[in-house]
Amino acid sequence: MAHSVAIPVVSVVGKSDSGKTTLMERLIRALTERGYRVGSVKHHVHDFDIDVPGKDSWRHAKAGAAVTLVSSPSKLGMVRQMDHEASLDELLELAHDVDILLTEGYRRAGEVRIEVSRRARSTELVCEATELFALVTDNADLRLGSVPVFEMDDAAGLADLVETTFLKGGPYGDR
Repeated sequence: MAHSVAIPVVSVVGKSDSGKTTLMERLIRALTERGYRVGSVKHHVHDFDIDVPGKDSWRHAKAGAAVTLVSSPSKLGMVRQMDHEASLDELLELAHDVDILLTEGYRRAGEVRIEVSRRARSTELVCEATELFALVTDNADLRLGSVPVFEMDDAAGLADLVETTFLKGGPYGDR
């Protein structure tokens, strides 16, 4: 099913060990429970494998397959050899049947960024206030003007903001 409007992309950013993955899990769960189809992308700066070395799909890829698909009744996985890092537009093409795409770790690629900042990790942000859609933090001293601020465990509140802005009545229309 093709959308008449672009799929919104929301990127969760922050320093390592700040709580990005935990927030992603909570936000995905909150939006999914509201009936939305959520796509997710995890950005890695290094090479990675999604399957176990020695298993058949790993062996196929190591033998030189340009694309290796793993299929079961409940999941489909793909490993594709790349000569460049996929852009968000290329990833959106692959995730064409979702209502929203959440990314983790795209500090500079996405236009809509939610930064996670844990005081124990750092009091410095990776983004400027003007680059942020929202801030999730346990640091009461971090306030950035009109940028909405959420507690670390307030995924429901953040999901409300994402839903209102991008999924219901926002610039992307009703989804």
